[in-house]
Amino acid sequence: MVYPEIRGARAGVDPEARLEEAKGLALAIGLVVADAFVLPLRQVRPATLFGEGQIERMATACELEDAELVIVDGSLSGIQQRNLEEKLKRKVIDRTGLILEIFGERAATAEGRLQVELAHLDYQQSRLVRSWTHLERQRGGFGFLGGPGETQIEADRRMIRDRMGRLRKELEQVRRTRALHRKRRGRAPWPVIALVGYTNAGKSTLFNRLTGADVMAEDLLFATLDPTMRAISLPGVDKAILSDTVGFISDLPTQLVAAFRATLEEVIEADVILHVRDIANPDSLAQKRQVIGVLGDLGVIEGEGGESRVPILELWNKWDLLDEDRREELTGMAEQDPDVLPLSAETGFGVEPMLERVSQLLTEGARVYSILVPAKDGARIAWLHSHGEVLEEAEAGEDEDGPLRRVDVRLTAKEFGRYASL
Repeated sequence: MVYPEIRGARAGVDPEARLEEAKGLALAIGLVVADAFVLPLRQVRPATLFGEGQIERMATACELEDAELVIVDGSLSGIQQRNLEEKLKRKVIDRTGLILEIFGERAATAEGRLQVELAHLDYQQSRLVRSWTHLERQRGGFGFLGGPGETQIEADRRMIRDRMGRLRKELEQVRRTRALHRKRRGRAPWPVIALVGYTNAGKSTLFNRLTGADVMAEDLLFATLDPTMRAISLPGVDKAILSDTVGFISDLPTQLVAAFRATLEEVIEADVILHVRDIANPDSLAQKRQVIGVLGDLGVIEGEGGESRVPILELWNKWDLLDEDRREELTGMAEQDPDVLPLSAETGFGVEPMLERVSQLLTEGARVYSILVPAKDGARIAWLHSHGEVLEEAEAGEDEDGPLRRVDVRLTAKEFGRYASL
């Protein structure tokens, strides 16, 4: 495995941390990393990315370790990939190819498989030249007819375009269905809480603790891909929907960002976003920037430090992995911001204060309504008790239908709208 450190291209990125992340990606798909190193590049070679001496070093490492696959933790063009394979006499894939392989293996739902296939086809379009090198040379003779290689590549491109068109139509149907589900939730408006964060930050572990679900949660990059939603109870909130989303990662392939947009739309429509950070990771700040960048792309916030349309709580997870000095230092920082909360999804530390803060955010703006309810309508009275804070309940005379009761209850505008639609 090789990380190309291109001079001036990735300011603020720790090459060793990036290489460790790439090793984690390889382990996530069951690969054994025999060797991994950083190769600094003064200039990018259009044909191979690396210089001849660096390619020789890679070839020597492959021979010594008897490696069958070379992973370049960067972006390779189709020509660069083909040329490296010819020189190294081994299969070569780049970061995008590796992540696509992981997603292809992990996607469990029909929607996830559609998204991954679309991303794969988009990625393959530019790499068809690799498949037909034996047919590249044009046929001799008069006219402008291309050789059989050109014909075959065009046929393949047409098939890929047709398949991508069908997949996009199916995903558009998925998007419409998801929008209908959101609209239905809007009519019975339980608040939606979305978990976001860098991959392996502990989102699924927290999701399992809060919901009692059994979502796959391992010390593994991209342990879960498909969004999962469960109902939870909060202090003062009868019911809320918790959504676990796909983890973010640096340099997430553009094909995947586009393909998974329907999934990430759940984040856009959330009432509260819980940004789970692996605070024990030395690269935690860089990971935060990546998450903020994706949320910015989705239109949730306007860049780092920008205004957010949705309240965001930053959860400093894996608190149990910190030493005492680091905890004291971070505690002082967290106490200065009510929207930063220390947490350990593994041990349960900080979960109760976090739930209280979420409940506070969801009930902000609630006001007191005096509602007249027929005394015989026990269902409505019970609904008000379970969905709001009942301050007073008393008899209020009669109408043509019988005795009335006045219920003074504190409700959010959303809950009052739901009551009005009963």
